Amino acid sequence: MGTTKQISAGVDDYVFAAHEQPMFPGSPYTPQHTPLARVAYGLAAILLGISATLGNALVTVNLNTLPGSMGLYATEAAWMTAVFVALNAGANLLLVKARIQFGVPEVTRVLLVAYAIGALLQAIQPSFALELVVRAASGLAAAGLTTMGVYHWLQAFPAKIRPAALVAGIVVSQLGVPLARLVPVEMLGLGSWRGLSMIELALALAALAAIRLQPLPPSVCKKAFEPLDLLSISLLLPALLLLCGVLAQGRLLWWTDTPWLGWALSAAVLLFTLAMLIERGRSRPLLFVAWLSSRDILRFAAIALLVRLALSEHSYGAVGFLTSSGLNNDQLHILFSLVIAGMVLGGLVAIATLSVPRLPVQVMAAALVIALAAWLDSQSNNLTGPVELYFTQFLLGFGTTLFLGPALVYGFGRMMLMGPDYLVSFFVLFNLTQNLGGLAGAALMSSLQAIAARSYSQSLAEHLLAGDPQVAARLLGGAGALGQTVAREANVLAFNAIFQLIAALALLTAAYLAFRIVRLRIIQAQEARP
Repeated sequence: MGTTKQISAGVDDYVFAAHEQPMFPGSPYTPQHTPLARVAYGLAAILLGISATLGNALVTVNLNTLPGSMGLYATEAAWMTAVFVALNAGANLLLVKARIQFGVPEVTRVLLVAYAIGALLQAIQPSFALELVVRAASGLAAAGLTTMGVYHWLQAFPAKIRPAALVAGIVVSQLGVPLARLVPVEMLGLGSWRGLSMIELALALAALAAIRLQPLPPSVCKKAFEPLDLLSISLLLPALLLLCGVLAQGRLLWWTDTPWLGWALSAAVLLFTLAMLIERGRSRPLLFVAWLSSRDILRFAAIALLVRLALSEHSYGAVGFLTSSGLNNDQLHILFSLVIAGMVLGGLVAIATLSVPRLPVQVMAAALVIALAAWLDSQSNNLTGPVELYFTQFLLGFGTTLFLGPALVYGFGRMMLMGPDYLVSFFVLFNLTQNLGGLAGAALMSSLQAIAARSYSQSLAEHLLAGDPQVAARLLGGAGALGQTVAREANVLAFNAIFQLIAALALLTAAYLAFRIVRLRIIQAQEARP
């Protein structure tokens, strides 16, 4: 049995076997653990996964109340989301190689310390500029914590089911948003939202404690960075920030009314193009442009992006519908508890049915579940409340994790066929489809909803006749009351149209996947013939 060089990290007397080798440089060994140690690693993985997203989720789900309480304009608050998404989406440009060169725990600890310091300073002396710094640190720390969570799951699972660690890691990180909606707004808003900063500080310290108390086995590191990496990163990160800024601000300032949005988008395209040209000409690139632009990978990215866009029914559609009726997070606790239950169940089903041949089927099933939930929501009316959406939001939680886990495993498998040098390319691609897809989905759906609401409002107003007894009665009660009724009905119709669009988008994705599955099986049957 082959062995590896011992590395001291509390395991000086342990000689690692060949099958316990790290999967990649910078990742930990996977030795045998006692059942108790596996449980401890699993609990640490849950804490790390939730800590990765809960802090920023507390900001995201309260963007409607944050601006006024913090003395900000809505457009300023939107930059908080843009900064987090940009840094989180682009984090692996820097972090994958940093982990290879310095090790996963070391890099994550540095990010968490920076995040904790920023949250502490924000709690002591809040400011908008410092909050943006905290959001940037949160985005980087989230990427590190998600990876740490996956590696802790790898230690928790037996060798034969270790691919499920990817699913478990991505599932737990998705719980941050629904959990954030269970936190009382009053707790966050204490002392000009110092409560939010204190929770973020607590999350960072708890994650640091988990890493310290349940450390990963050691790893083998090697030099990874090259001089041109810095040039590519310095082009790509500003490009992502500009693109996220456009997506976050476009629906608030309106796309065609704000010239700087066009200039920012043009600058982002230029920076992306320059970075891709540099990467394409390198012998050892940070991003493998040819692989990223191959048909197979583009197909994977398109499906991942389309399903993420469809999942905006959960993040924007139903929540937007209910908040437009005057409800807030504190009145939706049961709804989001059911979302959490759906996510956990979807993750468990994904793990239980996980196998390479079934991955496209799992993603197709997730798309069908999302389509069903969106279609059911499209039957809403002005009497629809949280209770009527319990089942559909449970379905969307289920569909979210049933999709994300298999999609990540499938893409990871395609990357493994090429070799570890493609690790940065894959994680950057996957993060872009999910982070930018989520931001783009909210921007697209909210913009379309606003356009549809105006159209329906005009149409309804045109059909109001002063001679109609009901209209006359409303006019006697005041034109304002009639206007509010029309606006409410127009909003309901607009949200129903958005739900129908999402259902159609998810159905088209499922139909395409069904076509690919059938086509592949026909080809395999033909090749199997003598």
